Amino acid sequence: MKIGMQRAGLAGMACLLGACAVGPDYVPLRPGLPAHYAGAGQWVAVSATDPLERGDWWRVFGDAQLDRLMQQMATQSPAIAQAEAQYRAAEAELRLAQAAFWPSAEVTAARLRGVSQPGTAAATQATVTGTASWEADVWGSVRRSVESGQAQAEASAALLEAARLSAQVQLANAYLLWVVASFQQRQLQVSEQALEQALRIARNQYAAGTAAAADVELAVSQWETARAARLDKQLTVAQLEHALATASGVFRLELVLPAALPDVPVLDAGVPSTLLTRRPDIRAAEKNVAAANARIGVAQAAFFPSLTLNASVGYRGSSFAHLLTVPNRIWSIGPEVLATLLDGGARRAQVDVASANYQGAVAAYQQMVLAAFQAVEDNLSAQAILAEEENRQQAALNAARRAEQIAGNQYQAGTVGYLTVLNAQNQRIQAENALWNSRGRRYQATVGLIASVGGQLVQPVS
Repeated sequence: MKIGMQRAGLAGMACLLGACAVGPDYVPLRPGLPAHYAGAGQWVAVSATDPLERGDWWRVFGDAQLDRLMQQMATQSPAIAQAEAQYRAAEAELRLAQAAFWPSAEVTAARLRGVSQPGTAAATQATVTGTASWEADVWGSVRRSVESGQAQAEASAALLEAARLSAQVQLANAYLLWVVASFQQRQLQVSEQALEQALRIARNQYAAGTAAAADVELAVSQWETARAARLDKQLTVAQLEHALATASGVFRLELVLPAALPDVPVLDAGVPSTLLTRRPDIRAAEKNVAAANARIGVAQAAFFPSLTLNASVGYRGSSFAHLLTVPNRIWSIGPEVLATLLDGGARRAQVDVASANYQGAVAAYQQMVLAAFQAVEDNLSAQAILAEEENRQQAALNAARRAEQIAGNQYQAGTVGYLTVLNAQNQRIQAENALWNSRGRRYQATVGLIASVGGQLVQPVS
């Protein structure tokens, strides 16, 4: 019995002298992930030493204008500036929490005149006092607060990285879609001019009595439809230019259409386990879990008494003239213990709040990991399937162009009506638009894959 009491006393003394930290110690989450992505196919893992793994991922598209826009956006984006300010605030919050480790000191000086007792003459009292106090972090409340602040600062740093990635992705998507839409608009303009020429021929043939009035009206309808499609694409191009300016942090941009479409690289997604370190939003979510865990300890520490060491020294006299002398010196020093006896269950509720917040942070982290894994799978599938789809669309366009040529020759020979030519032209225009749309979707899938693994996926598959 005595041995047990001695051990308990020693444990309590060790806790007091060694400054115990109540509350659970954080254990990093390690969710089980599959060994590989289902859509990975032939792709291999990218190691952390690959020279192209980190950095300017958009350079895989080989577009100098996109590089310039990215550099401009990095210094002028309000979204990035906001995230940087939030990160600086989180760092300041951490320093604020760390300041509680140190004693505080104050100096006061006063000169008061008044009557302390009825019937006595007014007297003057001058004082100069310096005070210092330090709260011993016996139960680890301050250390848990610093742990929480450190985790929040790291989460804010990850969110800053996520804001940069989000801005880069937004800009890259808008730029690549702008390039596709601009080329498509140019193609639609060529089709419009060709259909206008066909309309003139139909009118001449009608005037010569070799074509029916219906052929002319069909040609008019085809031409007007092409004009409307070109105008609609013109609107898309204008809106994408506006989106590019906003993403770059400016009101207006001067853009030059490149001579050719940017490359569409086939990229490697690595292995699923790298998601936990690659994606900044996942890292931020994990740090939020760590911060919530530390706040449980802060709440639990409120159940224990606080120990504060106070000291003061100063001088008190009737005037400042001879105040700083030994007879006027005053001082005090000693510990102060403060314990809450009754609070109506407030401390218990604070612990419950902290525990529930921790569980919510864990659930949010798990959901983010699941969503990230799905995004990689989706974009891997899109990368492979859309590449094959574009090949099929190109084959369809080639066939449509041949059919249009044959129909035109047959119409000139008088073996088919103008409706056959009209159908062939429609088929060719639809095939061209479908091919442009496929290329735009491939760009989006590539950028989406890069974003889904944290913007560090820039290793092409050989």
